[in-house]
Amino acid sequence: MQTQFHGKPNHRKRFLVVEDETDIANLIKLHLSSMDADVTLVSDGAQGLELALSQPWDAVLLDLQLPNMDGLDICRAIRAQASYTPIIMLTSRSTELDRVLGLEIGADDYMVKPFSMVELKARVKALLRRCQLPLQPVNEPEQLTCENLFLDKSRRLVKLSDKTLELTAKEFDLLWFFASQPGKVFKRSELLDRVWGYGHEGYEHTVNSHINRLRSKLEKDPSDPHFIHTIWGVGYRFLEVTGEPS
Repeated sequence: MQTQFHGKPNHRKRFLVVEDETDIANLIKLHLSSMDADVTLVSDGAQGLELALSQPWDAVLLDLQLPNMDGLDICRAIRAQASYTPIIMLTSRSTELDRVLGLEIGADDYMVKPFSMVELKARVKALLRRCQLPLQPVNEPEQLTCENLFLDKSRRLVKLSDKTLELTAKEFDLLWFFASQPGKVFKRSELLDRVWGYGHEGYEHTVNSHINRLRSKLEKDPSDPHFIHTIWGVGYRFLEVTGEPS
């Protein structure tokens, strides 16, 4: 099996910035252009969504408050697509709830205005590095089976007793990570690092909420879970695989 990669490390980067504050947008463009990148600026939310879905991008930077459509709705729409586009949310809102909401609907990172352009470039570079890492080791299967649960990574498909489950991008990533390492206990901080990546320290409850949503879709009785077990005081563990991977 060949190792799979998210992106092409040597091509000229293409960034979409959806930001209605002209001075900030131009400053972002100036700094990101220095990364051997073409930067497209859009100030309208609806137009930003149309561009985000109609062309391939190495990353999309989204303001939260935009005319006609806000950044959260744009993020949801992008994450509903089959292809994966890295997203960084940019916002003047600084409450923890706003940050967690952005991350839970699929944003890869979150920056609060005013922010340093040096830090923004560092985070974009870190995000691009993660996207160029192998999606899976050479020997990891593309499909996993655990009892009546079936996962197909290439199609991002999950079936439970032949019923297809509708999962968000991060829910699938978390479930695949668990199912590919059954029986191993992971701390919340480990899951944040491995599934969410750079920039999410201190948001362990983000893991909790994703676990709860996964259980509501996977488990016959979410209060007595069969697949995803809580190891009190430590973290979570996935049920040992009883069937052979397909």
